[in-house]
Amino acid sequence: MGRRLRETVKLSIGSDQISMELTIAAGLASSALLSFNLASILLASSRLKRRHVIAPPPSARPPVSFIVPSRGVEPFTPETLQRAFSLDWPRYELIFCVAHAEDPVVKLIDAAIARHPKIPARLLIGDDRVSANPKLNNCVKGWQAARHDWVILADSNVLMPRDYVQHLMAAWRPDTGLVCSTPIGSRPDGFWAEVECAFLNTLQARWQYAGEALGLGFAQGKSMLWNKPMLDANGGIQALAAEIAEDAAATKLVNGLGLKVNLVASPFEQPLGLRSFAEIWSRQARWARLRRVTFPLFFAPEILTGAAMPLLLALTAAASAGVSLPTTALGVLAIAYLPEWLLAFAKGWYLSPRSVTAMIVRDALLPAIWARAWFGGAVEWRGNAMTIRTKAMTELEELA
Repeated sequence: MGRRLRETVKLSIGSDQISMELTIAAGLASSALLSFNLASILLASSRLKRRHVIAPPPSARPPVSFIVPSRGVEPFTPETLQRAFSLDWPRYELIFCVAHAEDPVVKLIDAAIARHPKIPARLLIGDDRVSANPKLNNCVKGWQAARHDWVILADSNVLMPRDYVQHLMAAWRPDTGLVCSTPIGSRPDGFWAEVECAFLNTLQARWQYAGEALGLGFAQGKSMLWNKPMLDANGGIQALAAEIAEDAAATKLVNGLGLKVNLVASPFEQPLGLRSFAEIWSRQARWARLRRVTFPLFFAPEILTGAAMPLLLALTAAASAGVSLPTTALGVLAIAYLPEWLLAFAKGWYLSPRSVTAMIVRDALLPAIWARAWFGGAVEWRGNAMTIRTKAMTELEELA
């Protein structure tokens, strides 16, 4: 009887010890993730500058060719078109690329070209199938037609400031192979557009700039400044077909040459307008799938970003320790979102009374988006069906 009692007591003590160890481990893991989150914000903040105007240099201003792939008419298309013709750079040409002549954006581009006869501009129509990436296919003819050594690939929905070229050129260094800018969401119309701002600004842009601070610069396809002779010497724009995403291929190509991808200090706006949940989900699922296929080792830890995982761990530890769950949740959310809100405020990015709620919804979606990226490859890009897979996967299927 005494032996059984002693064994029962030992088992109880052992169970309590294991429970305590798990509680401590969950609490430490939550603290580590929150600290990691704060460190990324501090790193990004050190690289980012609030929007400021850069005057054009008094001399040595090389001519620039713009390649602008376009598809369809969006709410801000007239404004983004006008901005492209209003840049504070003495010599530049605009090459608009559209895959199909019946696209409604053709009329808007033709009208803009007619209104600005002093700016060299052309509209090229056609589709060069060099890859499974419709955007890259649309850009090939523009690259071939570009007259200047400096070429900027600029998405049609980027709201270019007058000093757009200056910001890109200012980020070029002797060891640079490519300069990019992440899109900063602005002018959201409705709650789901604010969620998109939360994805673009204080999550994706933040981590991209934190990565650059650590020497892990990744390209972003929204705005890309290339030295044309350099890229032509290494396969030309067709070399960006090595991956399903042209920015992933650009990152690997530049790094393979021993050069760096640099980001502009003040990233450019992308006005959002109205967004629906379905649009947010589709876009984020596509981008996540692209990251998972092209950089799987960097994508895998993304499940740890955002507040969902540290909140879950903290609540687990609090429940085991008998600590108030509401108090714990409020503490974790404050530690997670106050620094994020301050980053947006300091850099002049969009904020509203609903911004923190949008950040919470974003982080609630992140685990589902992360899981979705590991399964299936069929996604849609502006009406184009795309099957996202690695080049090796495609080659194996062709051999089968």
